[in-house]
Amino acid sequence: MKKTLVIGLVACCLLALLTAGCRQENTPKTASGDEAERPAFLQIGEFAVHRISPTRTEVRDGAGRTLVLVPRDAPMPTDCPPNQVVRVPVQRIVAYGFFDIAVLRALGVLEDSLVGVTTPKNRWYIPEIVRGMQTGKISYVGDAAAIDYERLKQVEPELVLTWDPSIIPLLDDLKIPAAVTTTPTAMCLNARMRFVQFLAPFFHKEKEADAFFARIDSALSEIRARTAAATYEPKVMWGDIYEKRVMVEPGNAWVGELVGLAQSAYQFKDVFGTSCIEITVERFLYSGKDADIFFTYRSPDMGATSKAALARMNPLIKDIKPLRHGKVYAPLPHYSQSADKLDDILLEISAILHPEAYPNYRLRYFTELPDADPQPQEEKSL
Repeated sequence: MKKTLVIGLVACCLLALLTAGCRQENTPKTASGDEAERPAFLQIGEFAVHRISPTRTEVRDGAGRTLVLVPRDAPMPTDCPPNQVVRVPVQRIVAYGFFDIAVLRALGVLEDSLVGVTTPKNRWYIPEIVRGMQTGKISYVGDAAAIDYERLKQVEPELVLTWDPSIIPLLDDLKIPAAVTTTPTAMCLNARMRFVQFLAPFFHKEKEADAFFARIDSALSEIRARTAAATYEPKVMWGDIYEKRVMVEPGNAWVGELVGLAQSAYQFKDVFGTSCIEITVERFLYSGKDADIFFTYRSPDMGATSKAALARMNPLIKDIKPLRHGKVYAPLPHYSQSADKLDDILLEISAILHPEAYPNYRLRYFTELPDADPQPQEEKSL
């Protein structure tokens, strides 16, 4: 159960309209009054990118640390510690999270730059990573909670992308720069879309990042247009009950914002905090009394094969409305590794909330759970 909880928490943390914590970039003006080709300062949720000069860019990561990006052949800056300097474009990178790796894929640098991951080969669905691990180009450097630092040092990364700030002192000792890619507050929808623009300067892929953002923005425009005339607003909940904890996506997370954007009511819109935040069992069950749609964190390979299966794992939820009269959706195993297809994922969630606006839509990232698991063939023949 502990392993299932850890996998579930990682998966849900991989689940990110503006809020106070999601400010827009400040675009400078040229002498003529026109906007410059590229803003000198970008605010992306709690992340920031500041172009100081053509040879120096400063970024603020999720832990509030400043990293200085300089060309590979430039002199070492003397006004900051060496462990905060990153040579760009980065050519060798180790990444912890599925989301970060999917963003690398969106930038087109995954296959050339990724040299280490914290997930074993048998749990990958991204073809480039499977191939890279088969050929030895990409190494497994240990579980995220128990990194093999000798192995990490052997792969000679120029940058580590991590969600764990506690490893920074160890990486400093190894003289390996690192960027923390999560924050104490969940990513809002705008930050989730723009995070690609935070990683882009590490690889000189700003144009690719802008194109990715434009693609997602176009998908949101389509969602607004398709759901504008909706007369029915389904009530939605997203989370799960584990052995000792109840975790949900807060209203400030991208999930909650998307539900509202798609003319639906999010049951945890008043909950604020980190992605996969803990709430009480009573609150979860209260919200489930009149919810219409329930998104569980558990995928079918984690036991979410039917409503009955969920009820067996979590007897407390057997009477919530989605399990009795509503709909329950589980993410397919490859969903958490598909953030480079964020536009498709957003459209699919919208199609689930308003199937009348998406006739003949076929699910690719989620599956609707049946009431019960199908009987084995031999039992049917008896």
